[in-house]
This record gives sequence, structure tokens and C-alpha cells, in this order.
Amino acid sequence: MSFSDIFKKSFLEGYSTIELGTKGIIVALCFSLVLGIYIFFCYRLLTRRTFYSKNFNISLVCMSLITTAIILTIQSSVVVSLGMVGALSIVRFRTAIKEPMDLVFLYWSISVGIICGAGLSEIAIILSVVVTLAVLILSRIPLGRAPMILVINSDNDKETNKAIRQIVRKYSRFYTEKSRNISGGQLNLVIELAVNKGDELAGELSSMRSVHSVSLLSHDGEVTF
Repeated sequence: MSFSDIFKKSFLEGYSTIELGTKGIIVALCFSLVLGIYIFFCYRLLTRRTFYSKNFNISLVCMSLITTAIILTIQSSVVVSLGMVGALSIVRFRTAIKEPMDLVFLYWSISVGIICGAGLSEIAIILSVVVTLAVLILSRIPLGRAPMILVINSDNDKETNKAIRQIVRKYSRFYTEKSRNISGGQLNLVIELAVNKGDELAGELSSMRSVHSVSLLSHDGEVTF
């Protein structure tokens, strides 16, 4: 028997089995479940309602439990861990993430599962508290005012166009014309602007005889500086 064979045999005999008690497994899974439920409620309360997905939220809890079970299995046997790494390497996730914050909750759930599986539940609890505080504090910091969208339907003539520009310039110093559609002598104008007195702007525009309708829309999109 060569030295290489002796080394492999001693390595496998020394690390092939590590006893995990049933109590330890249950405790780790319970901690993972509790923190997964905590992440569930955090995602439900902190995420934007437009992008909320109940199925994705439930998957966060299940992912935390599954990750904990995988880490516990890897700890029990080096041989099994090597085989599991090979098996998991063929898994591909093709679901598109529509909201960047979903990635935060996804990695948060996986991290909790890994940490609980490693038997470091205190770190998982501290991590959850710190992440929650970070999300709450950073989401309340005002970084800028999101622009509004002004939609105007009016007659297409020079006087009307000039009057619309004057009124828009009166209430907003910075504005951008996003689109201009002309059909049958009618003008559909879309303008992006930052305005504080939106009701006065819409009222003054709608008072024009040549303006048929005015819509002022707000959105929760990205803020452009």
C-alpha cells in the first residue's frame, strides 16, 4: 500500500462521520424556521406593494430551512459533502429578479440558513437585527425628489404650444419633453418635470380652452440627479 493510499484511508476514516444529535438538528432547524418567519414578515412590511410576491416570500422561509439542512448534512460527512457539492453544481435558477431588494432578502435567507446550520444562531440573530435596522434607516433617508409625469391633450397650434411651455416653465425650472404625438390636429404631450405645486399647475393648464385634458402622474421609480 502506497503512502497516497494510506493518507486517503486515514483522512476518510477520521472525517467521514461526525455524529450529530437529534436535539442539535432540531434546535438548528427551529432557529432557522423562526428567523425565516421573521424574514417573511420583514419582506411583507418593507417591500414595495407593487412588486410583492407571496410565493417568493414563502420560498424565503423554505430556502432558510433547506440551506440549514444542507449545512448539517455537509458537517456530518466529508464524503457526502463532496457529492452534494457536485450535485448542487448542476442546479440552475432562471427566475428573473424584478426588484433589487429581493436579492437582499434572498441572500439574507440563505445566510441565515448557513449560519444556523453551522451552529452559530447568535450571529444569525444579530445579522437579522442589523439588516432590519439598515433597511429601515436607509429607506427613510431622502435622496431626492422623484420627477412627475405631465400628460396634456390639446389642440395643435403655435399659441397653445407657447402657452403650455410658459405655464410649465412658471412652475418648474427643469423639465424634459418625453414625447409629442400629433394626430388629426390634436396634440398629446408628455413632459417629465419636478414640481411642488402640482394642483396649481394642472388647474392653470386645464383652464385653457384649447386644452382638453391634463393628467399629472407620480411614480416610485429611480431618482435622476
